Amino acid sequence: MERCEREARQRPRLRRRAQGELEAQVLTALHGAPGPVNAAWVQERIGGDLAYTTVMTILTRLLAKSTVTRERAGRSFLWSSAADEAGLAALRMRKVLDGESDRGAVLASFVTTLSPDDERMLRGLLGGGRHPQVALPAPQEA
Repeated sequence: MERCEREARQRPRLRRRAQGELEAQVLTALHGAPGPVNAAWVQERIGGDLAYTTVMTILTRLLAKSTVTRERAGRSFLWSSAADEAGLAALRMRKVLDGESDRGAVLASFVTTLSPDDERMLRGLLGGGRHPQVALPAPQEA
């Protein structure tokens, strides 16, 4: 019994990943890809002992969240990031907003936490001004 306990203490403990960490690693790999890539390419870039099936699960979850796209390539798929990092951050912000019942309160709370420079930039964007790196979509009719 003592031997088993001693061996268990000597084995290195596997670190549990934080929620969303694998998704972030997959997106980082896809951002660095030269173009659409297969899951094995992503698995190789992430490294470690991550199983191919785990990579496929993560890619499928990201597809459901519209953060990656895929295209058929023979019997498999090639995967790409759906947007650049700013676009992905905007998508995450929009999903948070969509999940709240009082959108006005959430937006008002968010705006009160902005720095003066960010507030000026937002006012410019909303007033029809354009930030050099931002292209706002046309408003949708209700």
